Amino acid sequence: MKIKILDWYIIRKFLGTFFFALGLIIAIAIVFDISEKIDDFLEKEAPMRAIVFDYYLNFIPFFGNLFSPLFVFISVIYFTSRMASQTEIVAILSSGVSFKRLLVPYMVGAAILASISLYLNNYVIPHSNTTRIAFETKYIKNPFIYKNKHVHRQIAPGEFIYFESFNNIDKIGYQFSFEKFKDGKLTYKLLSDRVIWDSVKTKWTVESYFIRHIDGMNERVESGFQKDTVFAFTPDEFSRRSNYIETMDTGVLNDFIKQEQSRGSEEVPFYLVEKYRRTSFPFATFILTIIGVSLSSRKVRGGIGVQIGAGILLSFTYIMFMQVSQTFATNGNMPAILAVWLPNIFFSIIAAYLLRSAMK
Repeated sequence: MKIKILDWYIIRKFLGTFFFALGLIIAIAIVFDISEKIDDFLEKEAPMRAIVFDYYLNFIPFFGNLFSPLFVFISVIYFTSRMASQTEIVAILSSGVSFKRLLVPYMVGAAILASISLYLNNYVIPHSNTTRIAFETKYIKNPFIYKNKHVHRQIAPGEFIYFESFNNIDKIGYQFSFEKFKDGKLTYKLLSDRVIWDSVKTKWTVESYFIRHIDGMNERVESGFQKDTVFAFTPDEFSRRSNYIETMDTGVLNDFIKQEQSRGSEEVPFYLVEKYRRTSFPFATFILTIIGVSLSSRKVRGGIGVQIGAGILLSFTYIMFMQVSQTFATNGNMPAILAVWLPNIFFSIIAAYLLRSAMK
């Protein structure tokens, strides 16, 4: 019975400290965010209702969930070090409770928070991000300009397009080519100085075009000034910011990744990082909880401040490691799943070492 009461005591402290710290940090973040964006709100005449309900109401879950494992870490260190300084941990261990058994309520608390984060990451936040990002696009950020040059893309099996450049504002592509392959052999090639999207006809208009129809050894040439045609892509694909995938729930994101992989998109590693991050970050809650308990379960000279300082240092180390490893996936050759999970693997080793030391 005493153990059960103890479990609830620690879980209440865990969750209570976490949500208090989370609420405090979010309130501070909102104040700083308002001070930074107030000029944009006034300049673009953003309605107060939109600011509150479309932006900040959706900003809160996004920001809170983004850094929730780190808030967990700092919360665990804070309330556990306080328990240690008040000799509560010593009393618990002296009563016959093993250190492993002491970890049980911490793991229960971590499981609750990780489950909430996992659900929010995969299903709730993507939908709230749709409204938040739409607000940012309209009232905060400048119009998106597609800056990539020499764009090669597969739009369907055996169908490839090329732009020297694309103007997403006017929806015009320059020095365009379109190729069809069958059984590895070129069967159709279109060259055009400009290709323009006609939003009324929902078709592309190619200008100053030259077409080759190839059938084995036979070839037919066609040319002209202007022609309407249909391709398996739209200008919307070149008018989206990189964070638009944050508006897709996991089911939609998986389908989108498959589509982009079939097209041979160069952005696939970026999409895979987003997919795996939605799982790896909640899992970090368990690792950081173990590290936090191991670091703060003993009285140390210097008091709580030393332990909180060590916790904050490890928190920033984790964030830096996560950013660096993700860069290897998006700009290097490292598999996305390894890049995203590498910080968790590394910190799991640290957690195992600290846990072993704390149990001695």
